[in-house]
Amino acid sequence: MTSLSDKVAIITGAGQGVGQGIALALASEGASVAVLGRTESKLDATCELIRERGAKAESFVCDVLDTAAIPDVVERVAESFGGVDILVNNAYSGCYGPLLELTDRNFQKGFVSGPFAAFAFMKACHPHMKARGGGSIVNLVTSAMVRWDPATFGAYAAAKQALRSLTRTAAAEWGADGIRANNIAPHALSPGLKWWVENNPEAAENFRKTIPLGYIGECEEDIGRAVVALVQPAMRYLTGATIPLDGGQANFG
Repeated sequence: MTSLSDKVAIITGAGQGVGQGIALALASEGASVAVLGRTESKLDATCELIRERGAKAESFVCDVLDTAAIPDVVERVAESFGGVDILVNNAYSGCYGPLLELTDRNFQKGFVSGPFAAFAFMKACHPHMKARGGGSIVNLVTSAMVRWDPATFGAYAAAKQALRSLTRTAAAEWGADGIRANNIAPHALSPGLKWWVENNPEAAENFRKTIPLGYIGECEEDIGRAVVALVQPAMRYLTGATIPLDGGQANFG
C-alpha cells in the first residue's frame, strides 16, 4: 500500500509539462489518475507512463474552454474510477502582451480557461469529494501576480488572481465538508519554458540568477512531489493557502 493508493485524481492539462509531472508523482504514490487534456495522443502517452508505475490511468479528452462539457467529464471520471478525491486545475489557455495589444476575446480566453473552468470542475467534483469524506483541490496560479515588472503579464496575472481568490472562498465554504483548497504558483521546465531556455541562453541565465535556489524546477521532482505532499493527510490543516514553488524567486509577502 502506497500513501495515495485509495485516491482518485483528476488532472487537467496532463498530457505534458507540469500537469504530466503532477500526474506521474501522484501515480507513484498509488493514486488512480484521470488524465485530461485536448490532445489524445499526449494523454495516452501520459497514461502509459502512469501504468508503467503500477497505477491506474484513463484519458479523457477535454478542452477547458468548453466549460459546459466539464460536469459530464467529471461524472464519467467518477463512474469509471468510483469517485473523486483530488482535483488539480492545471490547464490554462490565455494570452500575454502589452494591454493595448490585447483583444477583448484573448483577454477573456484566459478567464474562461482559468477561473471559469476551475469553477466548473470544483463544483462538479464537490459532491463526489463530500461523499467520500473530503478531498483536496489544487489550483495552479502564478508568481506573475506579484512580479516585480508586470508588463506583458497583465491578462495572465489577472486571470490567475481571480482563481486565487476563488480558491480561498472554496476553502472557507467547503471546509466543513472536509474539502481543502490550495493554490500553488510554480515555474518548471515545461515544454514551452524549456524551448525558451534553449533558444535564449543569455536571458535564461539571467532568469536563473534571480532564483535563490539556483535552478528552474523539474515538472515531476519539484512540482509533482510538492503536490503529493500537499494532498497528504499530514497537511490536513492547510487550506486557502498560496504556495510558491519557484525556488524562492517570488515575494508573495
